[in-house]
Amino acid sequence: MEPNLISILLGSFTGVVLALTGAGGAIIAVPLLMFSLHLTVAEAAPIGLLAVGLSAAIGALLAFRQKIVRYRAAMLIAATGVLTAPIGIWAAQQLPNAPLTLLFACMLIYVAIRMFHQSLHENDKDVRIMADPPCRLDEIGERLVWNIPCFRALAFSGTMAGFLSGLLGVGGGFVIVPTLKKVTNLNIQSISATSLAIIALISLTGVVSAILIGALKWSIAFPFCGGTIAGMLVGRLFADRLAGYRLQQNFAILAICVATGLIVKVIWNAFFS
Repeated sequence: MEPNLISILLGSFTGVVLALTGAGGAIIAVPLLMFSLHLTVAEAAPIGLLAVGLSAAIGALLAFRQKIVRYRAAMLIAATGVLTAPIGIWAAQQLPNAPLTLLFACMLIYVAIRMFHQSLHENDKDVRIMADPPCRLDEIGERLVWNIPCFRALAFSGTMAGFLSGLLGVGGGFVIVPTLKKVTNLNIQSISATSLAIIALISLTGVVSAILIGALKWSIAFPFCGGTIAGMLVGRLFADRLAGYRLQQNFAILAICVATGLIVKVIWNAFFS
């Protein structure tokens, strides 16, 4: 099968998963590219990052229209992430593929377990919020009240998210969302919307860095991202009927199977190739 057609099909599947499971579904893009087109993590990561950025940007624009994005927090986290994303891109080009693949597999397992756990408590009405979080909304609930612990916590999450985005081609939402839940008293809709804006900004920086050092394979990236957008649009038509905790659990199981496959592949290549 032609590589372009494979890229379109992989992108379409990624887009459908994104529409049904949220931005975290984009984490499946990198292993799909590795298995189907035999790319290394360093080659697949910028393509996955481009797909993540496009999907997050679409979600963030919709959230901006609803006025639920905390733009000052988003700008701070993104600003620190922008500084470390190019470092992650550079590190991915220097490191051997085997340890990078194992690191990606471990991260995939972590995200899958977290998603499965969240799906079990999706319908819980007892939402636990820190009694006195560092980042609190003001009395009228319009703006976050800034202080040093708040600044430090948000800046650190941006630093980690940016580095991992560049290194592994992921959005970093699995770092940003838990941090916002822990250190703020924002509702989940505002947290998700703000996270999407941050992911879009950090991903853009990572993609630009990959382009500048020649690490982005355009021949694969164009059809893959085209398929991702098309898949997202189609998936959104069915999202209300299909999305839910069962689907998230199934995706988490799929992600663990994919991660296991990556680990087996590394071990096989190490001992039998």
